[in-house]
Amino acid sequence: MHSSVLNLIDIKNKLNVSIKENQKIPEIIAVSKTFSLEKIIPLLDYGHKNFGENKIQEALSKWSEVKNNYQDLKLHMLGKVQTNKVKFLIPLFDYLHSLDNLKLAEKISKEEIKKNKKIKIFIQVNLGEEEQKNGISLKNLENFYKECKINLNLDIVGLMCLPPKEGEPEKFFEQLKEHSIRYDLSELSMGMSNDFDIASKCGSTFIRIGTKIFGSRI
Repeated sequence: MHSSVLNLIDIKNKLNVSIKENQKIPEIIAVSKTFSLEKIIPLLDYGHKNFGENKIQEALSKWSEVKNNYQDLKLHMLGKVQTNKVKFLIPLFDYLHSLDNLKLAEKISKEEIKKNKKIKIFIQVNLGEEEQKNGISLKNLENFYKECKINLNLDIVGLMCLPPKEGEPEKFFEQLKEHSIRYDLSELSMGMSNDFDIASKCGSTFIRIGTKIFGSRI
């Protein structure tokens, strides 16, 4: 069995042990950015269906043909999206985890109408108010959510965050969960290779794991 499959099974086993009773086990997004199809195909053949990319151009060359061969495959866009790339985003991807500005939201809404396809969207929230990170601030979240959901008719399914490196991630994960409840959103995109166990205990429904599945990037 391929090493990436064994790593995935190990993560699933850890989640089964760590999550609370009656709590939903989060979906694992295998973050396949920069990794070749040679490393990805064993996971697809094993039956894993959620994969994440950070760059649309890389995803187009890697996944366009593969998606036709694996009907259950769900592709997640995790990185920042430029408005001029939205026309490629909508046909290929099923989820966007990084909606962070109104201009992008408006472009997605228009392209969804043109392509007659809707994708599931997470609003990226900048919980730490960090200048170097993208995301909507908490003080602007309510207005942004209403604009996207009501006026632009986007399918906002949840919130996403990248907690500050300093401090305990649990505090930020719990904070994001509180806001998801406030807006009656069912999904939370929280947790990566270094903190997925904490995020899962805090109610994450999608965890984004790359190196712990595929190994170190070159």
